[in-house]
Amino acid sequence: MKELVPKDNYGIFADSRDTARVDSVFVAKVFGREHKTVLKAIENLDCSEEFNRQNFMPTSYKDSQGRKQKAVAMTKDGFTFLVMGFTGKKAARFKEMYIRRFNDMEQFIKALVSARKEFPLLTENIKLLHEDPKPYHFSNECDMINRLVLGMSAKQFRQAHNIEKSGSIRPYLTDEQIRLLDILQKADVGLLIAVPDFEQRKQHLKNYLLKLQQKTA
Repeated sequence: MKELVPKDNYGIFADSRDTARVDSVFVAKVFGREHKTVLKAIENLDCSEEFNRQNFMPTSYKDSQGRKQKAVAMTKDGFTFLVMGFTGKKAARFKEMYIRRFNDMEQFIKALVSARKEFPLLTENIKLLHEDPKPYHFSNECDMINRLVLGMSAKQFRQAHNIEKSGSIRPYLTDEQIRLLDILQKADVGLLIAVPDFEQRKQHLKNYLLKLQQKTA
């Protein structure tokens, strides 16, 4: 299965459809069960075909001998349905931990999707630069560019113009604002490598924007 965000240490990842999932192999390991037992438990779940199709996706992995083996990639709902039957204090502790990690991944996906709508080029480069990208890697960078050009973050712009939370702000911008945002996005891609310090990078972009505005004045 193609991964938008790679698996963390507990097997939680984001698939290519921006959905948080967890690998059954990791669930078996963390909860101290054989993987074949977990797969059997998934097969025997008393849920509807629709729920099964939406929340349990067949995938595969290679075992220690390089052989391809079956696995299942579960959504948060699928995982929750499965581990209802796992009892004991240790299992309860792991359930809580997984739910927290799912929530963190879902927050990350929302930040990534929002950033990707407005700054696709910048978003791809941030993912390349950080082995373990966090939501703030995207939101901080995008907010900085928006504040420089618009005087506010995308969230503030949506609130000011009554735009739904997940909606793109670009249709509400002027041609000049879009032009400047795109230029700063491309400039920031290069600065991410050359100037790793956020405040220094911000000052470089601020000076560059000032020059652009002076040329068009």
